[in-house]
Amino acid sequence: MEYKDAAKRADFLAKITGENRMPPWSPEPGFGHFMDERRLTVSEKATIAAWAKAGAPEGDPGNLPAKPAFGSGWVLGKPDLVVEMPAEFTIPASGPDVYQCFVIPLPVTQDEAVVAVDFQPGNTKVVHHAILYLDSNGQGRAKADPVTRSFPSFGGPGIRPTGNIGAWAPGIRPGLLPEGTGRYLKKGSDLVLQIHYHPSGKEEKDKSRVGIYFSKVPVRNYVGAAGIRTRQWALRIPAGEPNFTVVEQSDPLPVPAKAIGILPHMHYLGKEMKVDAKLPDGSEIPLIWIKDWDFNWQGIYGYQEPVNLPKGTVLRMKAVFDNSTANPRNPSSPPIPVTWGEQTQDEMCICGVQVITETKKELRQVMDMLHGDLGMILGGGGLPEDAETQAVAMERTKKMERMVLWEYDADKDGKISKEELELVPKSNRDRVTLILRVMGKLK
Repeated sequence: MEYKDAAKRADFLAKITGENRMPPWSPEPGFGHFMDERRLTVSEKATIAAWAKAGAPEGDPGNLPAKPAFGSGWVLGKPDLVVEMPAEFTIPASGPDVYQCFVIPLPVTQDEAVVAVDFQPGNTKVVHHAILYLDSNGQGRAKADPVTRSFPSFGGPGIRPTGNIGAWAPGIRPGLLPEGTGRYLKKGSDLVLQIHYHPSGKEEKDKSRVGIYFSKVPVRNYVGAAGIRTRQWALRIPAGEPNFTVVEQSDPLPVPAKAIGILPHMHYLGKEMKVDAKLPDGSEIPLIWIKDWDFNWQGIYGYQEPVNLPKGTVLRMKAVFDNSTANPRNPSSPPIPVTWGEQTQDEMCICGVQVITETKKELRQVMDMLHGDLGMILGGGGLPEDAETQAVAMERTKKMERMVLWEYDADKDGKISKEELELVPKSNRDRVTLILRVMGKLK
């Protein structure tokens, strides 16, 4: 882009920067300090506005800096492993945005610790963002089309991932985790690469690739995550409701931890999400606040410096949804009642907080909290199973029992009634009923 390109759009540029529509950056200032912030200062926005008002005058061409050089190689040098989509994927010229998951086997013969990933979009005209999930159970392979080795999936990846090694959106630059820190990659895992495509006006093709970097030193700190989400039955948003609000919080952290990133998630009715940490001494640490939620610009936000969370800290989340005709992103016209689900017209309300701890034993305690597995899916991480981690692992049946009762036991009597079972989304009802029968928790 040159001066003449900007000058003829001067008023438009002043408008979209003044309204904070560009550059696209959702978190509010003062609620977390993040890497790769795409934010203009008040002074910078005022300069653009004054330039447009003055008729977009051109400065001295002799003072122009050198044009930036964008290399086609890998920012962090040659990766240890490079994988790409199985085949070119065709994006239609028009229509709704496309969310496609590509299943890519990872040829690793031993467990590894991932310290960085670099996503290279094959077609920048249509690739909007990408999330890199892990699958060590073959769920993606079973779901994928045998020819394209991919499947469509809006919102989540359509499977229960076993981890996550990163995400990409325009403006995000790859960076290395601190030495001795990594994300666990189990040998034999598949990469489930979820890409969001935005049609460009003509048919396009894409074949993106990913560079993965492994730790060269023994890993002392694995990345794990804590999770927060609302109960599925509580997310019932009436048609026409402009400010449906839900509030939720985590259990107290059983050990001290450091937050290194955060990933909030809602769909198209999302309006606002605020997450903070309440410390045992009563003080509060703001973690993120997105006042104008845009599903198309969600991301994983990495903190510039780790945030210390003492033992006993509670993570708190407040979310607001707009299911009215005033919401231009509402997928239903006229609005309809909306409940929890994976589809475009459904909603979610969850947040993963990436953490590291001093020991694997402590990280296992965090991940065995309620929604720790959800946090891992969103925020990445995981742990190799060894004597240290197994020694503190909760019995899985007890954890499942606690999860189901937390989710559906509305009257808190320790059992699920027929009426409470009706609150379970139909897609989950048979599975939940079976679990309750095994646990003896059905009334």
